[in-house]
Amino acid sequence: QVRLVESGGGLVQPGGSLRLSCAASGFTFSNYAMSWYRQAPGKERELVATITAVGGTTTYTDSVKGRFTISRDNAKNTVYLQMNSLKPEDTTVYYCHARHLTRPWSVLWGQGTQVTVSS
Repeated sequence: QVRLVESGGGLVQPGGSLRLSCAASGFTFSNYAMSWYRQAPGKERELVATITAVGGTTTYTDSVKGRFTISRDNAKNTVYLQMNSLKPEDTTVYYCHARHLTRPWSVLWGQGTQVTVSS
């Protein structure tokens, strides 16, 4: 079964840290660029970070640069998002996304995990 399953969300105080995980199954993980998106209620889904399939090049949206780190472990078919110095405005649902290296129409989404930053 082809799926992406996120975990690691929760409630954290401002300035705290969380690590999100996304476990992939049912497809060749190493052939996919992996990303994290987030979407607040009433807003468009926002691309947070991407790591390429080959070379592991990473990119980030400006609002998380220096605070978030995306990484992948191809042996474990898992992508991570380490989130440090969290702010209340980071509160939303985070989604894992996979896009095939040479077939950009081949896209997968996870079900999402809630992150809440509040004191």
